[in-house]
Formats: sequence, C-alpha cells, structure tokens
Amino acid sequence: MSRVFITGSSDGLGLMAARLLVADGHSVTLHARSKGRADDTRAALPQADGVVIGDLSHLAGMRQVAEQAGASGRFDAVIHNAGVGYREVRRVETQDGLAQVFAVNVLAPYMLTCLIERPDRLVYLSSGMHRGGNPELDDPQWTRRRWNGTQAYSDSKLFDVVLAFAVARLWPDVLANAMTPGWVPTKMGGPGAPDDMSLAPVTQAWLAVSADPGAMVSGEYFYHQEPHPTNPAARDVTVQDGLVRYCADLTGVALPQ
Repeated sequence: MSRVFITGSSDGLGLMAARLLVADGHSVTLHARSKGRADDTRAALPQADGVVIGDLSHLAGMRQVAEQAGASGRFDAVIHNAGVGYREVRRVETQDGLAQVFAVNVLAPYMLTCLIERPDRLVYLSSGMHRGGNPELDDPQWTRRRWNGTQAYSDSKLFDVVLAFAVARLWPDVLANAMTPGWVPTKMGGPGAPDDMSLAPVTQAWLAVSADPGAMVSGEYFYHQEPHPTNPAARDVTVQDGLVRYCADLTGVALPQ
C-alpha cells in the first residue's frame, strides 16, 4: 500500500485518480481550496485519509498546504494535479501580485516539491498544449506583454514539464515524471473535448504507485501510460536551472539539493 497526496482533488481528474487509488487499496490524502469544498470532498470520497485545505494561488496558501500535508507524515508519492485553465480574457492577479496561472500551475508545484518531505515519486500534470509553450523567463508573469490566456497556459504547462525533468535530474533517488491526461471534458477542457474521460486519471495513478517497469522511470513525459514526445526545451538543462532559480528568487524557497 502506498500513501499518496493529490493536489486539486476536490473534483475532476484529481478526485477520479483518488478513487482509482483507493479502490486498489492505497491510502490517499486529498486537497481542497476551502473548508466548504473540503466538506464536499470528504463526502465525495469518505474512504480518503483526510483533506488538506489551502488556496494554491498565493504563497501563504502554498505553505499552509505543505505544512498540513507534512503533518500527517511522509508520502510515497505526490501528484501535482491542481491547475487553472486558459480561458481568462485578462491577467488575474493573486494577493501576492502574481499571475494566477503561473502561481497555481508552476509556483505551487515548485513550492510543494521544496517543502513536503521528499517522496519516492512525483507526478506533474501538464498538457499537450505545452508543446506550444515559450520557455523564456524574461516575462513569465505577463507584466509587460499584452495578455494572452492561451499562451500563458501553454507556457505554464511547459514549465511543469521543465520542473519535472529538473527534479528528475537533481534528485536521482526520486522518480519524477510529467504527463498529460489528454483533452478531456472537464471544467477546464470544456464539454466538447474529444478524449476519453475514463482514461484521463489512469496515467497519474499508475505513475504514482505501479510496479510496472514502464512506470519505474524518471524524467519522462507520458500520455496514456506511454512515453510521448515533449517540447525539446524541457530537456535543456539551462532552461531547467533557469526556472528553478526564478522560482527560488520569487518565493525565497530553494529546491533542496
């Protein structure tokens, strides 16, 4: 049995993955943004070990989530599932003055990776849209450029893969991978999304706990349990080190070496 923590698991793919893991006998801790959502989450999956509460759109909330998660002991795997989409028509600013899409999609997994005791496995949810992402870090908060929600989302999902590959390189004792669930009809994906919803949570659960040799790798990007081509920038060590350094400077939290 593995202990698994899943961010953004009050509904959608995170909750679906949790159900798969619980059905296989694993211990799962969920995460919700607020107490009200946490109550609904407990009702949706009463077999879960618990629900961590915290808003990942700001730095204090990220620390709150890390502290609560850490209080329950070490996890065997952490799935960084929480994310916001690409439909915003303007830059949404968090209470820290950060672009929300960057804060939730990139800084939150970075901070939790740094602050939660190192697990055996880390899974970072990305998107096929990451292939159109821009790896440049001269304006990741979109303070100078005219806002483009689709591009900002694509950039953030590329940075998720970059982060996964950086961690895989810097922490050789951890299996760190990124994956895409496909374009599925979640709240983020929209009702017209064409991919199979039933397959969407399978890969993240598989990467978190499976003894299948295909899952026992690190520094890969997966789609439906198979390695998949990724944006070449994700494997650029200069890009990886640049993102880790930028996140450390922005948060004051360095990735443990």
